[in-house]
Amino acid sequence: MIPKMIYTGTTMEYVTVKEGIKYKEPINLFEVDLDIQTGTCVADLQGTGSFTQRDIEVCPRTSVDGLCLKDFDSKYLGISALEAGSYNETFALATEYGDLLTNQFRKSNENFVWSATAAVSGNCVDGLRAIISGSTTGVVVPSSGVQAPTSANSLAQVDLLIENLSTDVQDRDDLTVFMSVANFRKYIAGIRASNSYYFDPNSIENRGGVMDIVHPYSNVRVVGTVGLSGSNRLVLGPAKQIVVGTDLLSDVDNFQMWYDINSDKLKHRISTKLGVNVAYPEFWVSNDLA
Repeated sequence: MIPKMIYTGTTMEYVTVKEGIKYKEPINLFEVDLDIQTGTCVADLQGTGSFTQRDIEVCPRTSVDGLCLKDFDSKYLGISALEAGSYNETFALATEYGDLLTNQFRKSNENFVWSATAAVSGNCVDGLRAIISGSTTGVVVPSSGVQAPTSANSLAQVDLLIENLSTDVQDRDDLTVFMSVANFRKYIAGIRASNSYYFDPNSIENRGGVMDIVHPYSNVRVVGTVGLSGSNRLVLGPAKQIVVGTDLLSDVDNFQMWYDINSDKLKHRISTKLGVNVAYPEFWVSNDLA
């Protein structure tokens, strides 16, 4: 029996995670507008400090299902998934089954973080694709030059985002370009075709759900995520200023599994809360493609 394990890496590895959110909490922001005055004996108080907030709301996400162990009697002949006897209440492949559930839930959460839409039933908040867009005040969208990524233009499309990035964050070490895995492959094909001297194929990290490589600007990382599958959206900004909210980060790995003698099924329950927001939208650039 080969479980369908398709997902490991997550956007969570790059961003800031805020735990303990039951429903809605603020991301507290603090800015200072420094005013430099002329003279040595200056007594006037000039400049401003501002405290603002961007709320992060989490949506409950739950999976509950049951597996009829009797199905293994006919479908998996010769596989010792069950103990001997007609009253087999144990499952020899419970570890693989649990890993598979966790694996699939992580993938679902990654899609939620990027592509959730509050208008869709079951999604109480928007994901990053909706937030990091021209519809959010402050997010920069290049005025010209935006094209759907191809292997021929992907390098130029990433450079276009970098050119439009705010100078206030250009020296940060967490600058990250997020795109789909398909467009990431086009980006790599573009690097290979250009015979770039800096390209080292061994520098590509493949962790199933995410693939990444360091851009020639050493403080910029290019990441392909399954959360943007089917989309030509490219975004760039300080990854640590993305805040993913949850009740408890380990909820996605810890879940309940039990044998229900009444229904003669092995049941599971996975439950977590998830939401996302960006601290400073003005430090993000988006190509705004669908």
